[in-house]
Amino acid sequence: MPTVARFSIAPVRSLGLVHPTEIDLTDVGVAEDRRFYMIDAADRLVDRLTVPSLVRIAAHTDPAATQLRLSFPDGTVIDEAVELGSATETVVHKRTVTGHLVEGPWAAALSEYCGREIRLIRCDRVGGTRKGHPATLITDGSLELLGHHLGAGAVDGRRFRMLIELEGGAAHEEDTWVGGRIGLGGAVLLISAPVPRCAITTQDPDTGERDLDTLRTIIAYRGLTDDRDIDFGVYGEVEQPGRIRLGDSVVVLAAAPAGAAAAAAS
Repeated sequence: MPTVARFSIAPVRSLGLVHPTEIDLTDVGVAEDRRFYMIDAADRLVDRLTVPSLVRIAAHTDPAATQLRLSFPDGTVIDEAVELGSATETVVHKRTVTGHLVEGPWAAALSEYCGREIRLIRCDRVGGTRKGHPATLITDGSLELLGHHLGAGAVDGRRFRMLIELEGGAAHEEDTWVGGRIGLGGAVLLISAPVPRCAITTQDPDTGERDLDTLRTIIAYRGLTDDRDIDFGVYGEVEQPGRIRLGDSVVVLAAAPAGAAAAAAS
């Protein structure tokens, strides 16, 4: 069965990824993941769809999100305790996220980097800006097949920003788990649905520059869903929280209902 090859978390939404050797997966996800996000002067979300080069900024925080370090491409590092200001609400992809303004030097540095006013927000809720779906998974077989169709060799899984990348899996093997349950380390996941993808997957995961036409390629060999989504990878809902480490193997605990895998792949 496939094994865990890489974890990817983003302490600040859209900034660079962190790759720990193990994660504590709770029912709302990994505590450090997407705990912070950015808004502009009009309270609108700022992400890599508007500023692709944000991915070049490295970020790190602790599970309680009380300390935040940002490392900029020019060598500037801001590493200080987090102090919260006024409460705020932000619409993030049709859902309302509550948080507090983060006081301190980060906003000025981000504003200079982006060339526009940026404010940094810490989500009130552990689990960050997401609504459900605390885990995402993709196999190396799926990435290899996409690379074959792109004619680009192996595709770096970081461009899909999945929490868990698996190696030793067949192409789209993860789709066969939709509707079933898997064990992974100390956690148990219900694999609930495919993940619809967006234009961020066309961007280089190191620079943010658009370099691969992932979306059109996925459509070409997989098609669109009835809702006109472009699916790649799967969501996992946490039924049993637990620690997962690199090298842990997938154990299928309950098979997907008949027809569920075919529907997921269609």
